[in-house]
Amino acid sequence: MKTRRPWVLWLVLAAMLLYVVAPLFHHDRRGGFEMEKFGRVPVLLNGRIKPLDTVARNSLLIIHGKQTLAAADGGMTPMDWLAEVMMKPEQADQRKIFVIRNADTLAALGWQPKGEKYYSFSEFVPHLQEIEQKAALAQKVEAQLRSPFQRDIIKLFERLTLYHRLSNSLEIKGTVNFKSQIDDLVRNIHPSPVPMNSGISAEALQNLGFLAETGYFFPIPPFPPNDDPLQWRKMGESLLTFLTDGKLHPAVGAWATLATSYAVNDPATFNRTLDAYVAQLQKDLPGRVWKAKVEAVFNQLQPFYSAMVIYVLIFILAAGSWLVWPETLGRYAFALLIVTFIIHSGGLITRMYLEGRPPVTNLYSSAVFIGWGAVLLGIFLERFFRNGIGSATAAMIGFITLLIAHHLSMDGDTMEMMRAVLDTNGWLATHVVCVTLGYASTFLAGFLALTYIVRGAFTPSLDRETARSLARMVYGIVCFATLFSFVGTILGGIWADQSWGRFWGWDPKENGALLIVLWNAIILHARWGGLVRQRGLMVMAVFGNVVTSWSWFGVNMLGIGLHSYGFMDSAFPWLITFGASQLAFMMIGLLPPHLWRSALETPPAKQGRTLVEVGG
Repeated sequence: MKTRRPWVLWLVLAAMLLYVVAPLFHHDRRGGFEMEKFGRVPVLLNGRIKPLDTVARNSLLIIHGKQTLAAADGGMTPMDWLAEVMMKPEQADQRKIFVIRNADTLAALGWQPKGEKYYSFSEFVPHLQEIEQKAALAQKVEAQLRSPFQRDIIKLFERLTLYHRLSNSLEIKGTVNFKSQIDDLVRNIHPSPVPMNSGISAEALQNLGFLAETGYFFPIPPFPPNDDPLQWRKMGESLLTFLTDGKLHPAVGAWATLATSYAVNDPATFNRTLDAYVAQLQKDLPGRVWKAKVEAVFNQLQPFYSAMVIYVLIFILAAGSWLVWPETLGRYAFALLIVTFIIHSGGLITRMYLEGRPPVTNLYSSAVFIGWGAVLLGIFLERFFRNGIGSATAAMIGFITLLIAHHLSMDGDTMEMMRAVLDTNGWLATHVVCVTLGYASTFLAGFLALTYIVRGAFTPSLDRETARSLARMVYGIVCFATLFSFVGTILGGIWADQSWGRFWGWDPKENGALLIVLWNAIILHARWGGLVRQRGLMVMAVFGNVVTSWSWFGVNMLGIGLHSYGFMDSAFPWLITFGASQLAFMMIGLLPPHLWRSALETPPAKQGRTLVEVGG
């Protein structure tokens, strides 16, 4: 393969781009209903205006663990499922979407383990009160002390509650011809400051109160139209307001018509009503409609998932270049890395636009940004060294961090409202970004060191020149990491002084940030002082992965401190496993040279070395 074939590279790039944009060509018209357009309708949930598609995806992910649902009548999209839950609950209740893997939970319900792990809502109906009682007892136990059964029963109760609220968001579950009931209400009600004096029955008033309290999201925009999120209303709230002021929001009638037409399988009326409602929203709230559309397309494309998949291909190509066709495979890997970085960046920028925030606002976005930063640095390394190592390492970190982000997204909306103490764009754009870049670069140095150890100990491919290049890479990245970690930590202290009245409080997160700075500084001083050479530098850099992972995730395991936002029990085993694996690689790195497959004979250290020589 000495002859270059640029058309092959272009073909690979075209195939990759086709894979990324392919979801845009899938139009959801299940049963003739315009579900794709329905999913772009803006609603309010948890303080943020978002498309209904986001509500559907996050809810299905929480309940089912996936964003797709297999069905006997064909695969269902999240919007297909949500529409059925809200407007055809009798069918939705039969869908097996709830996951139970814990044998004790099954035993508590009097069920025997069976081949399948999915159960329908209708199967839980006889046990709802029992589940609620057991969950209430489990919630009284501190999160760190809960047994697997207690954690599982709480999660099951939360999922059942979410499903219940979704099914009562537009109309009370089991309502027949909701539009007709709204019309009757308009004809027969005489508005009064006291709802009971408006002519409504006590039972109907109680039902409206239930709808107002139980509904999950806020579908009714402000009236008259304005951009204040606080003025969005639930369906029940709007109907209760109508009893007192006699002003029925037009959106109430639109949603009622949508619910009724869907329930009776009338796609023509559904689509016509949807078109009219979206047109009115476009007139009243053009900015919100546009953002909802952008977010729905973002959900559809799933750029981070696509990038995660392509990073695997890049790693295979880059690692393969160490064995065969180094120039060709290395060039393909680098080209794919740049394009995938653009996709990764596009997703990051879109999130920033939708949130109106800097890139890092929570644990999920930190994972996305750490991967982005590591890939960016890896591109620079590959551009200068051209040996496939920068591409392979960047792709590895990009994949791992996006995989972490994917699992973090299982908790629901990843663009939730900021906590008050963090709601400061200036500090988010400086302290948090600097610290996160410190995480990214420390991880990159650690994974470069892992490449050195794995190639040296298990393959004969690590020659002296490659080893020297890796040492220079690690040294340079550690310098970069030290700078950004130090600056970020100082900025964090200033922010803490403004927010909490003290610069430093030995909070676990603060201690973790300090540990990263100190460990990187120790690495540099050990290298400058001649205490370690190539392999020692690599072993120390690998331990940087342990320090950084603890600072990044570990503080949430403690459940204490101002930076801890909940005990992440599911992540604890993975953190321990990762730390143990890094210690194992360090032990391999300390093995005598004759036990390595690559024969590296590092010449004795020179006296009076310059910093450049030390860095090499």
